[in-house]
Amino acid sequence: MKLINASLRHQQGFHTLRLQNGLIVAIEPQTGRLAPESDAIDANGQLVIPPLVEPHIHLDATLTAGEPEWNMSGTLFEGIERWSQRKATMTHNDIKQRAHTTIGMLRDHGIQHVRTHVDVTDPSLAALRAMLEVKEEARGLIDLQIVAFPQEGIESFANGRRLMEQAIEMGADVVGGIPHFENTREQGVSSVKFLMDLAERTGCLVDVHCDETDDPQSRFLEVLAEEARVRGMGQRVTASHTVAMGSYDNAYCSKLFRLLRLSDINFISCPTESIHLQGRFDTFPKRRGVTRVAELDRAGLNVCFGQDSIKDPWYPLGNGNILRILDAGLHICHMMGYQDLQRCLDFVTDNSAVAMHLGERYGIVVGRPANLLILDAENDYEAVRRQAKARLSIRHGKVIMRRIPEQIGYGQ
Repeated sequence: MKLINASLRHQQGFHTLRLQNGLIVAIEPQTGRLAPESDAIDANGQLVIPPLVEPHIHLDATLTAGEPEWNMSGTLFEGIERWSQRKATMTHNDIKQRAHTTIGMLRDHGIQHVRTHVDVTDPSLAALRAMLEVKEEARGLIDLQIVAFPQEGIESFANGRRLMEQAIEMGADVVGGIPHFENTREQGVSSVKFLMDLAERTGCLVDVHCDETDDPQSRFLEVLAEEARVRGMGQRVTASHTVAMGSYDNAYCSKLFRLLRLSDINFISCPTESIHLQGRFDTFPKRRGVTRVAELDRAGLNVCFGQDSIKDPWYPLGNGNILRILDAGLHICHMMGYQDLQRCLDFVTDNSAVAMHLGERYGIVVGRPANLLILDAENDYEAVRRQAKARLSIRHGKVIMRRIPEQIGYGQ
């Protein structure tokens, strides 16, 4: 397979990409625009990028909003209560059907790499068993990383430690946590030390729901970062949400950022979810409830955006389009300056790939898997401004999705 007239990010002119045996075998600069060829895909000057990445979603919970009740307060904590109700009625096929439906939505928006959190605060581990099957069944469409996520706590949930260990033994890829939801601060700290021990012992990655609260006294990020620093595990560790940082004072953040730089951990922000769930206990002035994305980015830390939810007890909207999340995140985080817009796709491509530790499995580089998209735009700025659609999605050298652009008529 050959792609011609491809625009590549931050490079001048057009390029030809040659794909063979599921790999990128050549990337050749062109001297000008080539005429259409019968045996080539013509990118027509549009942007060719690696697949979009979804680094934070809960596939086991998607498409369950309102079942059996809606989250009327819009708070994180009522969302957890509603999920506990829905979890009691889940079946194996129900979980798989909803997950596959959602994966189809992600595919249609050009996503090929997904990290899903799966609730393991369930003695039967039913959701994990179902998602391990989905991981294999969906391999032709996405690479799926599974996080063993203790939604109701590790220390605060009966047998929570053993359930986490069992989840990793069964095949979960990433160790999760939720220290701010544990019953006490001491339990929160203990849960972080336990999950880091588990990850270090098993070689797993780490992704912790960390300080997802407006409470400025919720400071488990410093605990996670210090554990990562002293163990030398920073690049394998991700702090998700960290929205309490939006309520920290600048004096504390000045000290905290020194530790964060030393720890070298990753960050994932879910801006639409956070701005919906947080600030619920404020009147006015009302906090945005989103972490300091711009400040983390400008401090040289790796930060990316995720969708988190699609029509579940925590967030009633969502359609799989991560460029919608990028657009919202740039607005919410005050990142609409020229420099930010010129490289904004980093937050849903390269940065996410780093957080997920994809390494040489990702990127438009000779010798790497022939996984790529043609976006209906010429550069990052136009992609986000126009909310560009994925025109073509190629996985291991085969087309898995082709979109025909809409046509608009005027008059008769």
